[in-house]
Amino acid sequence: QVQLVESGGGLVQPGGSLRLSCAASRNIFSTSNMRWYRQAPGKQREFVAVITSVGVTKYADSVKGRFTISGDNAKNTVYLQMNSLKPEDTAVYYCNSIYQGNDYWGQGTQVTVSS
Repeated sequence: QVQLVESGGGLVQPGGSLRLSCAASRNIFSTSNMRWYRQAPGKQREFVAVITSVGVTKYADSVKGRFTISGDNAKNTVYLQMNSLKPEDTAVYYCNSIYQGNDYWGQGTQVTVSS
């Protein structure tokens, strides 16, 4: 069993930055990919970014060049640095990993971009 706990969300003005964190209850980063998804009101959950167990990263086109995913194995934590935020980035952001065949999700953290 793995627990994923997100933090770092909040209210930010357009053009601002936030850093989200996802802490895992055990060390899964060495064997599992870690993903961020987001879900805006009235929309389907969508992929944001992934970091593989060997550190390869990939991003959705909508966030490429503005968001950076990274991980700290020693802290069992993955981060999502979000810069140049736009109102359309407003959503609940979720951390996700598939570990030993099980699909784990965090509870989500709200990000609101508004002036």
